[in-house]
Amino acid sequence: MIEVVSLSFAFVFGVLVRQLGLPPLVGFLVAGFALNAYGPAMGLPSEAGYVLNHVAHLGILLLLFTVGLKLKLRNLVEPVVLGGALLHFVFTVAVFSLGLIFFLELERQTAVMLAIALSFSSTVLAAKVLESKRELRAFHGRVAIGILIVQDVVALAVLSIAGDHSPSWWAMLIFGLPFLKPALNRLMDVAGHEELLVLMGVVLAVAIGGMGFELVGLSPELGALLMGLLLSDHPRAQELSKSLWGLKEILLIGFFLQIGMTGLPDTDALIFALTLGVILPLKGLLFFFLLTLFRLRARNAFLGALSLTCYSEFGLIVASGVLSEWLVPLAITVAVSFIVAAPLNRLSHPLFDRFETFLVRFEKRTHHPDEQPASLDHADYLIMGMGRTGTAAFNFLAEHHLQVIGLDADPSKVARHQSEGRHVVYADAEDIGFWNSVDLSRIKAVILTLPEIEGKLIAARQLRKHGFTGPIVAQTMFDDESERLLEAGADETYLTMTGAGIGLAEKTWQAFHPDSKEGGTKP
Repeated sequence: MIEVVSLSFAFVFGVLVRQLGLPPLVGFLVAGFALNAYGPAMGLPSEAGYVLNHVAHLGILLLLFTVGLKLKLRNLVEPVVLGGALLHFVFTVAVFSLGLIFFLELERQTAVMLAIALSFSSTVLAAKVLESKRELRAFHGRVAIGILIVQDVVALAVLSIAGDHSPSWWAMLIFGLPFLKPALNRLMDVAGHEELLVLMGVVLAVAIGGMGFELVGLSPELGALLMGLLLSDHPRAQELSKSLWGLKEILLIGFFLQIGMTGLPDTDALIFALTLGVILPLKGLLFFFLLTLFRLRARNAFLGALSLTCYSEFGLIVASGVLSEWLVPLAITVAVSFIVAAPLNRLSHPLFDRFETFLVRFEKRTHHPDEQPASLDHADYLIMGMGRTGTAAFNFLAEHHLQVIGLDADPSKVARHQSEGRHVVYADAEDIGFWNSVDLSRIKAVILTLPEIEGKLIAARQLRKHGFTGPIVAQTMFDDESERLLEAGADETYLTMTGAGIGLAEKTWQAFHPDSKEGGTKP
């Protein structure tokens, strides 16, 4: 009965908010409050909250495991990550503490703990939003996730001190985790490509990372993330992440439902939550100024800050441990911040385009770590998006001795291509500033192999807007996307599955007609 009522509420409210142009997760939050209010009348058992909490915990572990699969350890020790996270924490705690003491007349200890709870940003929401836009590995996504991980480590330390407990001596074993990498890589190799691979991911996230870390007094969430991080260099890490995608999405519905199931608010709780919702933009503004202080360009600082503009589920963990009377107001506050942040993140790129002229004034007049090229050197052919499809196209053109350059928004992917001898540079196709500064005069043709349809549409429109008259060929998976790309300015689209079928047929034909080969596979 629990799953029938819960999933039905989630589906109905998810569909309703989708019609309003909001992400389904906003509907799941509303469904949680509706379950709290009307679930018992519909036969929802009293243990539903416990069950949803357990499901939510599994979903969070799998989410953080998949985030770890996409991270690089060196990204966490960058000055912008450590400095941005710690400076924001100190400043936010100081301001919130003073505000709570002055306006609510709270005791100092209570005010400080509430301020700490409100200083963190939601790892779950940010990771989910960035993942849905395929921006986890983009520059701003990498910085945002790094800041969130530092925040989580700080939160764990605070909880250990506030809860009067600390990790056991067995926790020292985590420093030996790197020695497990060869064994884990071997397991990945023998797990295959189907159900064993999925099961391996679940065991590592839930059993080894989750339960294992909890047994030694450490956060199971941190354990799940570190287990994913250990496998992030494996060639099949992304395959494992994709295999867990559907399971993780279903379980995460429980996370958003259980926030609403925490309790129904009274008037004071609603006023508290709405007030903090009104001042939520200040949290994002502080992140923006800190990121520009560390020399990020305005665009990446804005996108990164926006993904961090929310309150965190860690606030509920703090409240449940040491501030139980504040649990419901904080739950409403987190829900309100999600409702505000989710649609804003969905519109993040158009919002920056609208305010770009104003925001770029805050950039430091120096070299930026996320600098984009103004020149494409002597290249004649441009490939935007250097995943597997883009790499195959690049290799084909290079083998035919053509001058080709690749662009990608993932710095680690750019570095890998450069180490393998490919002429690939960092640039974000959705950055209007890039299009306004880059010289396209030498480019003869452009191939669009970006992962998201929005990125390809923006690239096609900007190429035509800036006077490019050569052919634009775009890769896509679906017929309806093909029509949109042609309207945006592409000359031709290449349907991936159709192309794969044609390629297979060509190979079969050539096997029986060897004289028909014409110098290799067509791009």
